[in-house]
Parts: sequence; C-alpha cells; structure tokens
Amino acid sequence: MNRLSICVITLNEAHDLPRLLKSVEGIADEIVVVDSGSTDATLEIARSAGARVLARAWTNYAEQKNFAAAQASADWILLLDADEELSDELRASILEWKAAPPQFPVYEMARLAWFLGAWIRHSRWYPDWQRRLFDRRQARFSGAIHESLQFPGSPGRLRGDLLHYTVRNLQEQREKSDEYSTLSARAMFESGRRRWRAAKWFATPWAWIRYFVLGGGFLDGYRGLLIAHSAAHTVWLKYTKLGELVEQSPREKK
Repeated sequence: MNRLSICVITLNEAHDLPRLLKSVEGIADEIVVVDSGSTDATLEIARSAGARVLARAWTNYAEQKNFAAAQASADWILLLDADEELSDELRASILEWKAAPPQFPVYEMARLAWFLGAWIRHSRWYPDWQRRLFDRRQARFSGAIHESLQFPGSPGRLRGDLLHYTVRNLQEQREKSDEYSTLSARAMFESGRRRWRAAKWFATPWAWIRYFVLGGGFLDGYRGLLIAHSAAHTVWLKYTKLGELVEQSPREKK
C-alpha cells in the first residue's frame, strides 16, 4: 500500500476547507496544511480534522507547495487547493492507485470548475489537466505564477474529476483578475519584457476569441461569455500594468 500525504496551502479558507477535508477521508495517511497567516477559522478546522498545521510566510505558489511537500512524512504527495474536492470517481481511482506499485513519477487528473452556479465543461476550462499526485523525490514545483511540476518522463492519468469551486460572485472574479494581472505584469517586467502597447491591443481581443469561440465558451451560455470577457479584461490589465511599470522605471526614463 502506497503511503500518501495530502498537502494543502491555505489563507483564510474556512468557507471551503471543510468540503475538501471531508472528500479526502479514508485516502490520506496524513494531512499537512501550510498556512500563510489566516485570521478566520481555517487553522481550527484543519486541526479538528487531524491535520498537521504549519505556518510559513507567503512567498509564491511554487515555494509554498515545495515547502509543504518537504514537511510530509510520505514521499508520495497529493497537493490540493482548499477550494477543491475529490469526486467519487477520483477517490476510487486514488484508492486503486494506493493498492498497486506506481508506474509513473507523476499523475494528472482532469479538473472541473464550478462557476456561478454551474459546472463549466468548455471555455478552455475543461478538462484542465492538473498534475497533483507525485513522488517528491522525482518532482518539484517551479514558477512564481504558473507553477508547474518539473519531473522526468511522462505523467500517468487518474480517472475522475478534481472538482474546483471557483468564485462565488463577480466581485471575486474581478479581484482575481486584478491580482493575477498585477503578478503577471511584474513577472514580465522582471524578465525583461518592455514592449506592451501592441500586445495590449491585439492580445486582448484574441483572448476573447480563444475562450468564447475556439474554446467553445458559447456552449456554456452566459457563463461562457463572462469567462471570455474576464480573460480578455485580465490580458488588458496585464499589459496596462506592464506599461505603467516600464514608464515608471528610472532606468527606462533615461
């Protein structure tokens, strides 16, 4: 039987965390929660479920996840977000995996998002393969924004969906777009990106087309339209903020 440590990084997740912890009952040999300063009931909820809770100041997603994996007692890690939940089929698939010798260093699973009252099966949001089950001796997260697992070889696949409960309202969606665009702009600036005007005007409508037309967003109805609009708006914000960084930089003004 493969021992499995489930790792979760948290910050004020009292609303979602109970659902996640309920879904991993009977699967986890250990639950490790790494918290970056919650002020709600997150820590109490985690401890009441038997989780080992550790504190770590926030740096970025990759470093936070690598730290969580390093604190686990098992070499096999299932890294989950607090707003996720294992479907029944995915639970069964993981239990089957636990009972047999692993064939791959990393396993991926499809993620299905719940958005404003419905599951989104198009709009470039599904199947949204997530590589979350991994051998920490062979895999490690990298990337400050789009963190991804780096590992040798190819991943295996597990049946079933990882259910993702995204935003509860449009205000949360706007806040996420603002946060992501700020991080992306900073990352582009620090990597040396300086051209932004053309990208702002061409990448924005292209993002809308990719999500609503090419990604089948129209099949998700008005939610697909909102997703496409949000994607395009985030791109617009990202390049606008990059332009502000470029123009405010003393080096660029010389």
